[in-house]
Amino acid sequence: MSPTFGKCFDPTGATFGIPTYPWRYAPDGYATRRQLRARGLRPGGQPVAAQIMRRNRGRKSGALVGYLYRVDLAKPVRPMTSRKWGALALAMLARRTCPQCRTDVGYVIPTSLGTCVPCAYLDEQRAA
Repeated sequence: MSPTFGKCFDPTGATFGIPTYPWRYAPDGYATRRQLRARGLRPGGQPVAAQIMRRNRGRKSGALVGYLYRVDLAKPVRPMTSRKWGALALAMLARRTCPQCRTDVGYVIPTSLGTCVPCAYLDEQRAA
């Protein structure tokens, strides 16, 4: 067994408090949030059942962790209602509307600029 594998393998939860498995070695019956969503499920309020871990030199902690939930306790995803679709459409419209010229610019306004590109670079537009 490699040293990296051994540090991440703790099925009893003695070291990390919850069962820990190496990356891609989680037993059947567990899934991440994304995997649950791909199956049309959600955690549904259940606590984290286990975690997967792998080394990552770029992180301060030195490890990358993903939380796992039990598939048998997962609930189906709630369907989108017409009110939710409407609220989502209004939120996206607000992200596309320039606060300076009040027009829908057709793209999400960059947060670094705070306004649409023509308003942000108004001096360059006049010079051209």
